[in-house]
Amino acid sequence: MNCTVYEDYKYSMQDTGRVYVGCKYTFGELLAADEVLFKFRMLVQKYILPEADPEDTLETHLYYLSPNSFLVKLYNQMKARIKVNVIEEKKNLLGKHKKKYVTKQLTIEQLTKMSKEEKEACGMVIQEISVSKLALLGL
Repeated sequence: MNCTVYEDYKYSMQDTGRVYVGCKYTFGELLAADEVLFKFRMLVQKYILPEADPEDTLETHLYYLSPNSFLVKLYNQMKARIKVNVIEEKKNLLGKHKKKYVTKQLTIEQLTKMSKEEKEACGMVIQEISVSKLALLGL
């Protein structure tokens, strides 16, 4: 029997200014992944993991993060942006309403400002987190 592993949204990419990490990683997998930037893994181990479970995914961690948490300040210092999919209702030329998923970039303040009910109402799905390389060097 073949065992398939769900690998969508488990990635790490870099460009000249930012590091992008998929949000389906659990914190345990994130710490073991060599393709994730070392400085980012160190910050996860030192600051985020003491307040989270190693079996939690980055997606659930960000989804339920409270706005008055110390981690919001940490993500703010890293200049984190969170890519999310939300359902938006658009009106076409004929006046019909059509719902579709739209990708948006949110700051950590915008994400934590929304209540759980608001996130559920718009069908929010968290895809990735991106952080500034320059901000990582300063931490």
